[in-house]
Amino acid sequence: MLRSTRVVTPGGTRPAVVAVLAGRIDAVLPHDTEVPAGVRLEELGEKALLPGLVDTHVHVNDPGRTAWEGFRSATRAAAAGGITTLLDMPLNSLPPTTTVGHLRTKQRVAAPQIHVDTGFWGGAIPANAKDLRSLHEAGVFGFKCFLSPSGVDEFPHLDQERLGRSLAEIADFGGLLIVHAEDPGHLDAAPHRVGPAYADFLASRPRAAENDAIAGLIAHAKRLDARVHVLHLSSGDALPLIAEAQREGVRITVESCPHFLTLTAEEVPDGATEFKCCPPIREAANQDVLWQGLADGVIECVVSDHSPCTADLKTPDFATAWGGISSLQLGLPALWTEARRRGHTLDDVVRWMSAGPARLAGLDRKGAIEPGRDADFAVLDPEAAFTVDPTALHHRNQVTAYAGRTLHGVVTSTWLRGERILGDGVFAAPSGRLLERNH
Repeated sequence: MLRSTRVVTPGGTRPAVVAVLAGRIDAVLPHDTEVPAGVRLEELGEKALLPGLVDTHVHVNDPGRTAWEGFRSATRAAAAGGITTLLDMPLNSLPPTTTVGHLRTKQRVAAPQIHVDTGFWGGAIPANAKDLRSLHEAGVFGFKCFLSPSGVDEFPHLDQERLGRSLAEIADFGGLLIVHAEDPGHLDAAPHRVGPAYADFLASRPRAAENDAIAGLIAHAKRLDARVHVLHLSSGDALPLIAEAQREGVRITVESCPHFLTLTAEEVPDGATEFKCCPPIREAANQDVLWQGLADGVIECVVSDHSPCTADLKTPDFATAWGGISSLQLGLPALWTEARRRGHTLDDVVRWMSAGPARLAGLDRKGAIEPGRDADFAVLDPEAAFTVDPTALHHRNQVTAYAGRTLHGVVTSTWLRGERILGDGVFAAPSGRLLERNH
């Protein structure tokens, strides 16, 4: 049993005792419930008890590019950030998750290493339309595609014709397509300058590239009655399009990321390519629009898009540096720091970082503190502050856009199915399980 004066439940935050039986939440009881003799009780005082976070957008890169990241290091970082479930993206590993054989390879590599529960997205690329149904049946949670070049040759993007073809196939078996939505025509037409200036990089990834790609995706989804999800939204201009489509019954959802919600273009120093990601971190005024999209419920999920690389790939030239921000361990405090400043509560943060991603992936045993769910928890000291020290991070390459920032919210322990997997800075042996859709 775990007792806290601040248990974040679907019905709101309240004092409670959470009873755990056989790895599941058995009951959420009044705070003054008498604990039976012999039952272990974890007294949390005023620390907040959150459901374990669910991060559905993580690039683990294992096998193949394990110098960039790996299942052991990524899942340690996840646990340190209060994340108890993650879904691995299909690219940046070798092989990419584009066939059932490749999926099994990744599962075999992951199984002995993972500290948190781990599932997999499949990939939709031009050459694998014939493999989509078998991947779905093998348990992937959906399919990721790019509408513009992905940055790695083994994962080509879909043009509009192939997007329609793949989406029709996925809709036929009731699957989900998750989309990196940037239009290649806009990207090709944008100015491209080499060098360290962030303003030049920002100009090379205009909002119109996102807006038009999303408009086209909505048209395909509407025509096919298909289920689609927009990844890592950075352009607030696209929110009215998405909101209108949702009102019309188009089955479209959208996520954003902590870096878009907490970092701004105005504060990115020239040459600081630890801030480079695609689509890019945009201006403060745009960030305000994204927060309004969260408040309105148009954006349902906030996930990391953890996309690490070795430090040498973060050259000072924004045109050539690898694009990706590492934030698995820091997403919760980063978002909470900004959310509390804007008047949001931990209930909101849990809705965006746990319940929403769990719902997206169909993980009905995750994402909430209520009877029947897995007993996955993050214990958070919401008022505690710390300064980000890259050497204290657990992901493989200690490069972060958050270095030196003061954040609020310290994860003091993390629990998976009722067992503590991290406490007082000490990790238990890997005990995560492989997850498959609807299992």
